[in-house]
Amino acid sequence: MIMNKSTLNPVQPQASKNNGGGKSAAPKRSLTPRRRAREYALQGVYQSLVVRRAGSLPNSAAIAKQLAEDPAFKRCQLELFNGIFQGVLDRTDELEAIITPALDRPINELSPVEHAALLIGTYELAADLSVPYKVAINEAVELAKTFGGTDGHKYVNGVLDLLAQKLRAAETQAG
Repeated sequence: MIMNKSTLNPVQPQASKNNGGGKSAAPKRSLTPRRRAREYALQGVYQSLVVRRAGSLPNSAAIAKQLAEDPAFKRCQLELFNGIFQGVLDRTDELEAIITPALDRPINELSPVEHAALLIGTYELAADLSVPYKVAINEAVELAKTFGGTDGHKYVNGVLDLLAQKLRAAETQAG
Protein backbone atom coordinates (compact mmCIF):
# COMPACT_ATOMS: atom_id res chain seq x y z
CA MET A 1 0.00 0.00 0.00
CA ILE A 2 1.40 3.37 -0.99
CA MET A 3 0.91 5.88 1.77
CA ASN A 4 -0.37 9.33 1.22
CA LYS A 5 -1.40 12.09 3.59
CA SER A 6 -4.72 10.42 4.36
CA THR A 7 -3.15 7.06 5.26
CA LEU A 8 -0.37 8.60 7.32
CA ASN A 9 -2.68 10.98 9.13
CA PRO A 10 -6.06 9.47 9.95
CA VAL A 11 -7.63 12.85 10.73
CA GLN A 12 -10.57 13.47 8.40
CA PRO A 13 -9.75 16.06 5.76
CA GLN A 14 -11.68 19.30 5.97
CA ALA A 15 -13.92 20.25 3.10
CA SER A 16 -12.01 22.48 0.73
CA LYS A 17 -13.09 26.08 0.56
CA ASN A 18 -14.24 27.34 -2.77
CA ASN A 19 -13.46 30.87 -3.85
CA GLY A 20 -16.46 30.95 -6.17
CA GLY A 21 -14.39 30.45 -9.31
CA GLY A 22 -14.52 26.67 -9.21
CA LYS A 23 -10.95 26.46 -7.94
CA SER A 24 -9.87 25.23 -4.55
CA ALA A 25 -8.47 27.85 -2.18
CA ALA A 26 -5.61 25.49 -1.30
CA PRO A 27 -2.64 25.88 -3.64
CA LYS A 28 -1.64 22.85 -5.68
CA ARG A 29 1.65 21.44 -4.47
CA SER A 30 4.45 21.49 -7.01
CA LEU A 31 6.63 18.47 -6.45
CA THR A 32 10.17 18.73 -7.71
CA PRO A 33 12.01 15.43 -8.24
CA ARG A 34 13.99 16.14 -5.05
CA ARG A 35 10.88 16.86 -2.95
CA ARG A 36 9.20 13.76 -4.38
CA ALA A 37 12.30 11.70 -3.46
CA ARG A 38 12.12 12.97 0.12
CA GLU A 39 8.39 12.21 0.31
CA TYR A 40 8.96 8.64 -0.82
CA ALA A 41 11.88 8.33 1.61
CA LEU A 42 9.57 9.54 4.40
CA GLN A 43 6.98 6.93 3.42
CA GLY A 44 9.62 4.20 3.45
CA VAL A 45 11.11 5.28 6.77
CA TYR A 46 7.57 5.53 8.19
CA GLN A 47 6.83 1.95 7.12
CA SER A 48 10.11 0.80 8.64
CA LEU A 49 9.32 2.53 11.96
CA VAL A 50 5.83 1.03 12.11
CA VAL A 51 7.23 -2.46 11.47
CA ARG A 52 9.92 -1.93 14.13
CA ARG A 53 7.36 -0.69 16.67
CA ALA A 54 5.35 -3.86 16.01
CA GLY A 55 8.41 -5.89 17.00
CA SER A 56 9.50 -7.08 13.57
CA LEU A 57 12.52 -6.36 11.43
CA PRO A 58 11.77 -4.13 8.43
CA ASN A 59 12.69 -5.39 4.98
CA SER A 60 14.09 -2.31 3.25
CA ALA A 61 14.24 -3.99 -0.17
CA ALA A 62 10.56 -4.94 0.02
CA ILE A 63 9.59 -1.44 1.16
CA ALA A 64 11.61 0.18 -1.66
CA LYS A 65 10.10 -2.22 -4.20
CA GLN A 66 6.60 -1.39 -2.99
CA LEU A 67 7.24 2.35 -3.21
CA ALA A 68 8.71 1.95 -6.71
CA GLU A 69 5.43 0.39 -7.87
CA ASP A 70 3.70 3.77 -7.57
CA PRO A 71 3.60 5.30 -11.09
CA ALA A 72 4.68 8.71 -9.72
CA PHE A 73 7.84 7.17 -8.22
CA LYS A 74 9.59 7.35 -11.59
CA ARG A 75 9.41 11.15 -11.31
CA CYS A 76 11.48 11.25 -8.13
CA GLN A 77 15.24 11.73 -8.05
CA LEU A 78 16.16 8.09 -7.52
CA GLU A 79 19.70 8.72 -6.29
CA LEU A 80 18.46 11.09 -3.58
CA PHE A 81 15.68 8.68 -2.55
CA ASN A 82 18.12 5.78 -2.27
CA GLY A 83 20.67 7.86 -0.39
CA ILE A 84 18.20 9.15 2.19
CA PHE A 85 16.13 5.97 2.56
CA GLN A 86 19.06 3.57 2.83
CA GLY A 87 21.17 6.06 4.79
CA VAL A 88 18.47 6.55 7.42
CA LEU A 89 17.76 2.82 7.72
CA ASP A 90 21.47 1.97 7.93
CA ARG A 91 22.08 4.60 10.63
CA THR A 92 18.78 4.69 12.54
CA ASP A 93 20.33 3.88 15.93
CA GLU A 94 23.07 6.48 15.46
CA LEU A 95 20.58 9.11 14.28
CA GLU A 96 18.24 8.41 17.18
CA ALA A 97 21.16 8.83 19.59
CA ILE A 98 21.77 12.28 18.07
CA ILE A 99 18.08 13.23 18.19
CA THR A 100 17.19 11.96 21.69
CA PRO A 101 18.97 14.67 23.77
CA ALA A 102 17.02 17.37 21.89
CA LEU A 103 13.61 15.80 22.63
CA ASP A 104 11.23 16.64 25.46
CA ARG A 105 9.82 13.08 25.52
CA PRO A 106 10.98 9.55 24.79
CA ILE A 107 11.59 8.98 21.09
CA ASN A 108 9.08 6.12 20.98
CA GLU A 109 6.33 8.58 21.97
CA LEU A 110 6.81 10.63 18.79
CA SER A 111 4.31 10.06 16.02
CA PRO A 112 5.87 7.88 13.31
CA VAL A 113 5.62 10.79 10.85
CA GLU A 114 7.47 13.22 13.12
CA HIS A 115 9.97 10.50 13.97
CA ALA A 116 10.60 9.80 10.27
CA ALA A 117 10.89 13.51 9.43
CA LEU A 118 13.39 13.97 12.27
CA LEU A 119 15.43 10.98 11.10
CA ILE A 120 15.54 12.33 7.55
CA GLY A 121 16.40 15.88 8.66
CA THR A 122 19.07 14.64 11.05
CA TYR A 123 20.52 12.36 8.39
CA GLU A 124 20.83 15.27 5.96
CA LEU A 125 22.35 17.51 8.66
CA ALA A 126 24.84 14.88 9.82
CA ALA A 127 25.71 12.96 6.66
CA ASP A 128 25.06 15.14 3.61
CA LEU A 129 27.01 18.35 3.92
CA SER A 130 26.14 19.24 0.31
CA VAL A 131 22.65 20.12 1.59
CA PRO A 132 22.66 23.51 3.35
CA TYR A 133 21.40 23.22 6.93
CA LYS A 134 18.46 25.55 6.26
CA VAL A 135 17.37 23.36 3.34
CA ALA A 136 17.65 20.17 5.42
CA ILE A 137 15.49 21.70 8.15
CA ASN A 138 12.97 23.21 5.72
CA GLU A 139 12.54 19.98 3.78
CA ALA A 140 11.92 17.97 6.96
CA VAL A 141 9.46 20.60 8.18
CA GLU A 142 7.60 20.48 4.85
CA LEU A 143 7.37 16.68 5.12
CA ALA A 144 5.91 17.03 8.61
CA LYS A 145 3.45 19.68 7.37
CA THR A 146 2.32 17.50 4.48
CA PHE A 147 2.03 14.15 6.27
CA GLY A 148 1.98 14.93 9.98
CA GLY A 149 -0.38 16.22 12.60
CA THR A 150 -1.51 19.81 12.97
CA ASP A 151 1.50 21.25 14.81
CA GLY A 152 4.03 18.44 14.35
CA HIS A 153 6.03 20.53 11.91
CA LYS A 154 6.72 23.10 14.64
CA TYR A 155 8.19 20.40 16.85
CA VAL A 156 10.32 19.04 13.99
CA ASN A 157 11.55 22.57 13.27
CA GLY A 158 12.53 23.21 16.89
CA VAL A 159 14.38 19.91 17.31
CA LEU A 160 16.25 20.20 14.00
CA ASP A 161 17.19 23.81 14.74
CA LEU A 162 18.82 22.66 17.99
CA LEU A 163 20.59 19.80 16.21
CA ALA A 164 21.83 22.08 13.42
CA GLN A 165 23.54 24.29 16.01
CA LYS A 166 25.53 21.23 17.14
CA LEU A 167 25.98 19.37 13.85
CA ARG A 168 26.62 22.42 11.66
CA ALA A 169 27.95 24.93 14.18
CA ALA A 170 30.18 26.85 11.73
CA GLU A 171 27.42 27.02 9.11
CA THR A 172 24.72 28.17 11.55
CA GLN A 173 26.96 30.83 13.09
CA ALA A 174 27.85 32.16 9.63
CA GLY A 175 24.17 32.72 8.96
